Amino acid sequence: MRYVTFSAGGKARWGWVDGDRVRALDHLHPTLKAAIEAGALTADGLRTTDGAAFALADITFLPLIPNPGKILCIGLNYEDHRRETGRAVVGNPTIFTRFADSQTGHLSAILRPRESAMLDYEGELAIVIGKGGRRIPGATALDHVAGYSCYNDGSVRDWQAHTIQFTPGKNFPGTGAFGPWLVTPDMFGPPGEQTIQTRLNGTVMQRATLADMIFPIGRLIEYCSTFTLLAPGDVIVTGTPGGVGVKRNPQVFMQPGDRVEVEIDGIGILTNNIAQEGAE
Repeated sequence: MRYVTFSAGGKARWGWVDGDRVRALDHLHPTLKAAIEAGALTADGLRTTDGAAFALADITFLPLIPNPGKILCIGLNYEDHRRETGRAVVGNPTIFTRFADSQTGHLSAILRPRESAMLDYEGELAIVIGKGGRRIPGATALDHVAGYSCYNDGSVRDWQAHTIQFTPGKNFPGTGAFGPWLVTPDMFGPPGEQTIQTRLNGTVMQRATLADMIFPIGRLIEYCSTFTLLAPGDVIVTGTPGGVGVKRNPQVFMQPGDRVEVEIDGIGILTNNIAQEGAE
């Protein structure tokens, strides 16, 4: 099953993707997050046709989970990216946070802030927690996943480098693209050999398989759930492969008018254009 959060007729909704249409489910649960919290995304999924139907071409995609309680982002989780940054080998995941209001949806603009011209792409796999908990064992961690999606963890590199803390460069408004939809685990399959790639104006900038992660998904859930209670609808953004723009020679940053795509096998393509944040 594929589930999407969207706007139609001025109303925020969610539903399931049925070919080239989306069938609304907000009459059953107000949001996708609420459905996850209720345990409604069972193995059989929610396929009711009682709700309104909309053509995918006519909706506005919203961030898949607009209001997660937590967005935990994993840094340096692919060996080629660790090497290109010159960071040391570590025994535990590097974690920073992103705020929910920094997100944008599929086909919406990623905003380059007025304060910087160093807006970089980071294509990543996002996992959405379905069943929460503390100290979740890695061996059973995938049972806690509601589904998978694409994420572009847009990074304002000069602000990220102000100190050793990543947070400022990861939280400018409209820089974290999330979507287009949630793919349930039965449809996605075990994470591993799926390819992830990022394209900028049609040129492949990043390419890896999910098996290239240093810390696999089970380990990430185990680690994160040790220091914080994971709740349904929480998001873990699992890291980006090598090839980021700031480490290229010459450096490559996203410019207004550019088109960036994050594609993951079994999920699809998250597409965004780059726009300049308006003057205030």
